[in-house]
Amino acid sequence: MKKWFLFYFCTCFISLLYGQTRDSIIVRPYPAFTVRQLSLPLTLAVLGISANGNGNEGFKKEVVEERNEMMPKFHTSIDNYLQFAPLAIAYGLDAAGIKSKTDLLNRSAILVKGELLMLGSVYVLKKYTHQLRPDGSTYNSFPSGHTAQAFAAATLLSEEYKDRFHWMPYAAYGLASSVGMLRMANNRHYISDVLLGAGIGILSMKVAYWTHQYKWGKRTQATNLENP
Repeated sequence: MKKWFLFYFCTCFISLLYGQTRDSIIVRPYPAFTVRQLSLPLTLAVLGISANGNGNEGFKKEVVEERNEMMPKFHTSIDNYLQFAPLAIAYGLDAAGIKSKTDLLNRSAILVKGELLMLGSVYVLKKYTHQLRPDGSTYNSFPSGHTAQAFAAATLLSEEYKDRFHWMPYAAYGLASSVGMLRMANNRHYISDVLLGAGIGILSMKVAYWTHQYKWGKRTQATNLENP
């Protein structure tokens, strides 16, 4: 069972990193919509929905059983802060003089739109799916809001710095993946919650980029790269 869990979880996030790394090869001023970019968040969402069966022998319940056997008393609150780490890095780099792809006003507008879309989607799904958390505390388990926040933030960090630092998608999505795993380790979420949350987070921020009009201080990627 442990091997299947590790294979299932790692495959999803390795696919995520691979897709983001391939995107970084394409040089363009701002991220443009392509159908291929929908494949990752939709795949994660479908996997999350598929794994959300409530039967006692369901996959998500088996993962929780494994967790309870391996680390029944594990608890940490670092995931409450780590979910915002990609945003702190993005704005911290900019403040340190390492300019991002998008200027401050446009980037912040994109962030606000992406956050609103992510938070709205998570709120509606939590309310109407009414899923009990694995620790039995509340009926708002599906999807994971912490994971959605982490992956939305990671998407912004990746989009802003992947052309300057080609390793940035690995760092950004590595942090986000850690949040998802910690939510399961804390027994606050099922794997289905984490997978759907990851898909929502990525798609929400991508949509914010695709629909943004860049009305303030337009700057091209080339200008930023030439003037680090």
